[in-house]
Amino acid sequence: MSDASRSDSGTRPTGDSDRDLERRWWKEAVVYQIYPRSFNDSNGDGIGDIPGILEKVDYLEALGVDVVWLNPVYESPMADNGYDIADYRSIHPEFGTMDDWERLLEELHARDMRLIMDLVVNHTSDEHEWFVRSREGDPEYADYYYWREGRGDGPGGKGQPPNNWNSFFEGPAWTYDDERGEYYLHLFDEKQPDLNWRNEAVRESVYEMMTWWLEQGIDGFRMDVINLISKPEGLPDGDPDEGLTGAEHFTNGPRSGQYIDEMCERVLSEEEMTVGEMVGVDAETAREYVGGDGSGLSMLIHFEHMGVDTGDGGKWDVEELDLLEFKDVITDWQETLADEGWNCLYLSNHDQPRAVSRFGDDGEYRRESGKLLATFLFTLQGTPFVYQGQEIGMTNTTFETRDEIRDVEAANFVEAALESGEYDSYEEVRPIVEARSRDNARTPMQWSDEPHAGFTGEEGDGEPWLPVNDDSEAVNVAAARADGDSIWHYYRELIDLRERRDVFVYGDYELLAPDHPEVFAYRRTLEDETLVVACNFFDGEPTVELPALAEAEESPDLLLGTHGHGDENGGRRRSDSGATLELRPYEARVYEL
Repeated sequence: MSDASRSDSGTRPTGDSDRDLERRWWKEAVVYQIYPRSFNDSNGDGIGDIPGILEKVDYLEALGVDVVWLNPVYESPMADNGYDIADYRSIHPEFGTMDDWERLLEELHARDMRLIMDLVVNHTSDEHEWFVRSREGDPEYADYYYWREGRGDGPGGKGQPPNNWNSFFEGPAWTYDDERGEYYLHLFDEKQPDLNWRNEAVRESVYEMMTWWLEQGIDGFRMDVINLISKPEGLPDGDPDEGLTGAEHFTNGPRSGQYIDEMCERVLSEEEMTVGEMVGVDAETAREYVGGDGSGLSMLIHFEHMGVDTGDGGKWDVEELDLLEFKDVITDWQETLADEGWNCLYLSNHDQPRAVSRFGDDGEYRRESGKLLATFLFTLQGTPFVYQGQEIGMTNTTFETRDEIRDVEAANFVEAALESGEYDSYEEVRPIVEARSRDNARTPMQWSDEPHAGFTGEEGDGEPWLPVNDDSEAVNVAAARADGDSIWHYYRELIDLRERRDVFVYGDYELLAPDHPEVFAYRRTLEDETLVVACNFFDGEPTVELPALAEAEESPDLLLGTHGHGDENGGRRRSDSGATLELRPYEARVYEL
């Protein structure tokens, strides 16, 4: 990474170009997401930590990334692996100390990299001081959360839950608290009570905490489920026939845009990177939150493209990838946010299965499909997010027994599925868990072919909190860096191209061959720069007509390809109607016109 990539103004130099682009450093960045618990264990206790991340800062620099998104490292009882925060201004002892965190920030900045922190403010832990005092009825904190009396008759005089809303983690979104004698709302685990954003004191407390972190020197926030913070007056019942019961009320609630707008005005500036994770949003809705007329966020993490391989039953209803639907979703976001807003590009994170297992082939074509997905990720308009291990093609894991599952969401799904009688045994539900569990993305990072994949330190017994994937002897960082044709080196080449070529970042997007069932092709154009990208998402050998390749006065150059340059034409041959590409399994090509 060159010093020019992070100037004082936060933008790359334009050289002789007279382009009038709305440049922002976070548009031009490549983000690397670290799940600390599984990244690198420095002391051998089986849990990744901040000193372990410090040991790998040079690795991040060598890869060439610009930003580190750090998943929660705050004080937490770990009911949801850190997304249940007990103290926003303390580091959980398993991860290290605040001094360790300050050293990490210093080392990243010294290497021209930035740091964004996870902001989790839809809910806290039930062990947070705010909730403890609210439960006790402390007048100052009594309304920091959603407390309601039960309705109708119920066991022990509790009544029934205040409404019929369900949790994202299965079951009712309400839990009765004996101490306060009321129900409290939690859209996730019962140890994650929802904050009451209608209370101005709550918002002031959140803004004060955010300001404190910015004063420590961070470069922005990734905002967890930020569009769930507003709930409607009266908390009405939801429609039980419309997906997650109640979601129509608490997703993009009546004041969500107002609260985010207030947050941006009170705390943030355009120089901070703000990434809002939002469930249940489409591209048109996203414009309410990003862009010149939006609430001020840099970009959104959305889930529309993560639904193209699921049925009507949602996440756990596993289906094959529908590439035509995938094209429709991606193209909608590319076109809708082209002039107003910005895209967040991702295929994997701590909440999703491994991309190469989900959208590629983690067996015979692991290398090819890993490169294919990298090509796709880096050649769309938006900011690419790389999740730890994605750059070496890490794969999904296995769960031979229920006891091996650590993901609370997956564990709850298994319990509900077996209790419903839909499945007779764990073995019947196991393929679904192995396809979708968040634990797939949380197995330890595979650094080498040493015991436990080199994840643990020399001290202690070194037993990782999650078992290392069985393929770690072959799939690891050391092996990937030693192999010049590896997925790792291909990521490095893409990162370098994106840093040097504005068309990768700011170029217009145009879908090509929209009806082709196997190939996703598109054109990127910026002034006199034009790229044509063709991606075969399957293991067949399709042909695709791309007249755009025949429009150039000179023969297009194969700028980059997953299979190398192949024959002298890069597998391209001329036809009367334009250019016909013959693609190999999971092959991607980037042509420069």
